[in-house]
Amino acid sequence: MKEWKECKILEIVISANTGLDAIKRAPIVIQNTGIKCLRIQDVSQRKKYDDWGFTTVENRNFEKFRLKKSDIILARTGGSIGVNLFIDYDLNSVFNNGLIRIRANEKLCDSKYLYYNFRTSNYNSFIESISGGTSTQPNMQINSLLSFPILLPPLAEQKAIAGVLSALDDKIDLLHRQNKTLESMAEALFRQWFVEEADESWEEGKLGDVIEFNPLRSLPKGSIAPYLEMSNVSSSSFHPENWYNREFSSGMKFRNGDTLLARITPCLENGKSCYVTFLESGQIGWGSTEYIVMRAKNGIHPLMTYALAINKDFRDYAEGCLEGSSGRQRVNLDHLKEFTILLPKSLSVFNENMETLEKKLHNNFLQIRSLEKLRDTLLPKLMGGEVRVGV
Repeated sequence: MKEWKECKILEIVISANTGLDAIKRAPIVIQNTGIKCLRIQDVSQRKKYDDWGFTTVENRNFEKFRLKKSDIILARTGGSIGVNLFIDYDLNSVFNNGLIRIRANEKLCDSKYLYYNFRTSNYNSFIESISGGTSTQPNMQINSLLSFPILLPPLAEQKAIAGVLSALDDKIDLLHRQNKTLESMAEALFRQWFVEEADESWEEGKLGDVIEFNPLRSLPKGSIAPYLEMSNVSSSSFHPENWYNREFSSGMKFRNGDTLLARITPCLENGKSCYVTFLESGQIGWGSTEYIVMRAKNGIHPLMTYALAINKDFRDYAEGCLEGSSGRQRVNLDHLKEFTILLPKSLSVFNENMETLEKKLHNNFLQIRSLEKLRDTLLPKLMGGEVRVGV
């Protein structure tokens, strides 16, 4: 450890700056301009590049604020303060002033090694200590961030440490991408059976005939149970992340095999939905009344509800069921139950296919959870020199 030294971020970076003004210099626009703008919500919600908004920006600002390979992005304000992102490739994108971009001096510090320092509990504690502003809008000053101390091993060892952690993250990312493909297959299977190849001789039913909405669950007040916030649900999520245990007061209750669909605007329009898999056997979880809980009945495989929730035609219908003031619209559940669906005489083959997909999705999820646990265990030990990597 004698060759390791403590230093501040200031000593190992070549630049650290905020981005473009989000209103005047890099506004989000509807049309495809070929240039995107990274925002805090894109980082905090782990949105893919394809889902970032387009912007218009002057050429000189594009060159100055363009995101390039090995840039490190950190949120500097709001409830997501401190969340971060590593840029793997040069992108046709700038970033706005809610974010800080750091570029490491690669002669002194490997960019990926520095990034992993921003994933540690030490970093999270440090961010809490320097976050100022009002209670509702914390913010972080660049100079304060640059005072964050890290341990710096020789450059070769930095790269080796980053390589170990990157290999785990790459495997996790691969499994997530496989699950996205499997989710798309489930939605395509639903569309094939209930829409594209539906027979006119099949019985026409209503969604309320085949799906139980907000089924009753028993969860005594004051009991500690897994809680899932709407902010932790994405547009497609077989297994939602970042749930936590919380004392139950009131809200929607769910169990494994249930699908959660956002009920309010703009979450519904943003496609927020998830399939619950993270609970222990027999365990009940809960969330706010912003969710609609859906569970298949009449012998239909439970994954059918998730395939339905990510189906565009159903989403369009659900948005048409929104009622109330423009600022706080909610889905009228009675109207949603009227969604028309043709019912096959037998669903045995459909159920078998859904079961196969669910098993693959769940096995991938278990691998992801195991790899994440390994990474999170290794991270502080590697960054602190407790576990060494041969070079």
